[in-house]
Amino acid sequence: MTDWFDITRRNARSVQTTIGWIFWDPGAVSRYQQAGLPDGLAGPLGYMAARCAPLAGAGPDAVIAAFGSISPAGIRGAFSLLGSPARFEQMWAARDAAVSEGLTQYAPAIVDPLIELGPILWPVVDQLPLVGRTFFGAHLRMPRPSDPLLSGWHAVNCLREWRGDTHWAVVVAAGLTHAEASIIHNAWLGYERDWLARSRGTTPDDLAAGWAALERKGLVTDGEVNADGIALRQRIEDDTDRLTTLPWELLGEERSTWFADAFEPPCELLLRRVDDTAGPNYQPASRVRPGR
Repeated sequence: MTDWFDITRRNARSVQTTIGWIFWDPGAVSRYQQAGLPDGLAGPLGYMAARCAPLAGAGPDAVIAAFGSISPAGIRGAFSLLGSPARFEQMWAARDAAVSEGLTQYAPAIVDPLIELGPILWPVVDQLPLVGRTFFGAHLRMPRPSDPLLSGWHAVNCLREWRGDTHWAVVVAAGLTHAEASIIHNAWLGYERDWLARSRGTTPDDLAAGWAALERKGLVTDGEVNADGIALRQRIEDDTDRLTTLPWELLGEERSTWFADAFEPPCELLLRRVDDTAGPNYQPASRVRPGR
């Protein structure tokens, strides 16, 4: 029998990497600057603006609810600066231009697989359940690119957002807030204390409240995330993988295995690009956790 859990866990890294490398890419950052974002803030603000463009019309509270891991203050700052949904969609277009250029330049071996994947992945995307997956649903309303490379990339992006919505449902069901989830995720990854939360703009007050809440829940002992906290984060990961096998089942074993084999090598190049443009801790969902 096909081990869909194993296929899902394996392919989740390539899905994340195919999409996430653009978040810190200088080609995208320069386009955000040209579109009017200030130097020094164009990277994080451009990432937030481009990614949340499908939901921007609903306002900052809806985006805060959908993003989960990103600082609410940062999201409100992006809305304060950009204002209208049209400005957010301008950042979406700037990002897309950088995606096409960057993939061709830094991971050319991914281009043909993405072009091949698009026509067979969109029918899978259209069959995925919408209930409880608001951010994924918002992405479905966006026009699908006529360019075959971008079309394949956007189909993969929809898979990423569908999994992300599912993951945050699991996090919320575990009773965790934004800060609490970042704290135990950081410890699970083995990163230096609070690195992940700070990299996503979590405020000192929110961090302090998160640590205190985790201690009350028995997940922190003597100022450190304990074994129960690590076990909870592992259960969240396992549950996310178990609940997101459907796209691969719909795609079929042969194509799912092809995806793994075709995408993993160029995704390693894209992950090294993240190392160069942001640093080796960034894009944690693409990293192999120590001990695995």
